Amino acid sequence: MRMPPDAQEMARDGPGRPRVLPSMCLWAGMLVCVARGFSSQLDLWRLLSNGSFWFYPRFAVSDQAVYKRLEQEGTAPLQKLFEQARVVLAQRLAPFEDPSLKGVAPFAAQLLALDETTLDQVARLLPALRSEPAGSKVLLPGKLAALFDLRRQQWQRVAHIENPNQNNKVAARSMLEGVAKESLVLIDMGYFGFELFDWLTERGLWWVSRMRSATTYEVVHRFYEQHDEKGSTQLFDGLVWLGAYRSDRAGRAVRLVEFVVGEGEKAQLYRYITNVLDPQKLPIVDIARLYARRWDIELAFKLVKRHLGLHMLWGAKSVVVQQQVWAVLIISQILQGLRMEIAGRAEVDPYEVSMELLVRYLPQYAYTGQDPLQVFVEQGRELRFIRPSTRTQIEAPHVDFAQIRPIPLDQVLVRPARYAHRNCAPRPVLRN
Repeated sequence: MRMPPDAQEMARDGPGRPRVLPSMCLWAGMLVCVARGFSSQLDLWRLLSNGSFWFYPRFAVSDQAVYKRLEQEGTAPLQKLFEQARVVLAQRLAPFEDPSLKGVAPFAAQLLALDETTLDQVARLLPALRSEPAGSKVLLPGKLAALFDLRRQQWQRVAHIENPNQNNKVAARSMLEGVAKESLVLIDMGYFGFELFDWLTERGLWWVSRMRSATTYEVVHRFYEQHDEKGSTQLFDGLVWLGAYRSDRAGRAVRLVEFVVGEGEKAQLYRYITNVLDPQKLPIVDIARLYARRWDIELAFKLVKRHLGLHMLWGAKSVVVQQQVWAVLIISQILQGLRMEIAGRAEVDPYEVSMELLVRYLPQYAYTGQDPLQVFVEQGRELRFIRPSTRTQIEAPHVDFAQIRPIPLDQVLVRPARYAHRNCAPRPVLRN
């Protein structure tokens, strides 16, 4: 993985001052600023101009020259580097996999979580924004839509959306285009929609979602059902048609799973739907375990926004915001990969390796010439870099496959669909 030489300088011909600052140093400097927790473009200029940037010489450039270069070059170099990092890390992490997911949905080519997060408001301390009132849309720099690979703990795809109030379903198809068939996608409630569910099934993708409480449905087949002494359903696994009204209904039958955990006032109902119609292929307990892992993408967003400082945006211009976003994503991708490798080599759950401490101590060990991965693997438990995970364990019932009622051979599972198109809009062009 390497940054290409400065193409504009190599192609320059004729008189004029040559570029003093190579593109490789500009973007590498931005990554260093993110890793060190710097908070402004001025910090990037200081790093490049005072001669403290690794072994590179002092670059005699003004702060305005740095700002101009950032604005001119846009986000393409960082997006390319992000993709290079993704490919390299995928190869490096091939021997490692989250042990808690081994044997779960082995039929799925990938296990992915789809979600969005709104970027924090730009601080009004920036000169260009001091006159803006609190809550102004100008202060909202958009949001990120992302696909997260659960097995490898890596960003699979990320896009910046300028409108922070855009409905999640608008970007869903663009995010899922090109995903390998037979992949399984965990869908947040913000994406809940009959049309999207049918589209995913027709594209050859598996999916799991929570069931929205107000959704109407018709039961077409019961695999298994269990009631308490009062007749209340404690466990249900069956096929349903989503949408009981002709004006809004899905075209493909889905599987509904319901179960109660706890008793009395502590009883909690869990409801999921999926297009994996075979209970033996994806048992209830695996559905619950999988959907609980959707939280992984929320923790990955937390790393990006809190531990790596994306809540402290450097500028008011969209291009500068997006450059910082991509720089942070590159650093987070590498950190996620390092934690995965440490966990694999130490034979522990990835979430037993403290990301907060990895962010804090990795630069220190690297600066003194030590191998941070070796320190974390060999001394992790002693130094408490590796400690028991606090990740919530979801309880779910096991059903004996012998008690499952098979689907009748003549059961119809496809019907004409009609979509109400609630909260939907034309698909946007995303900035991938």
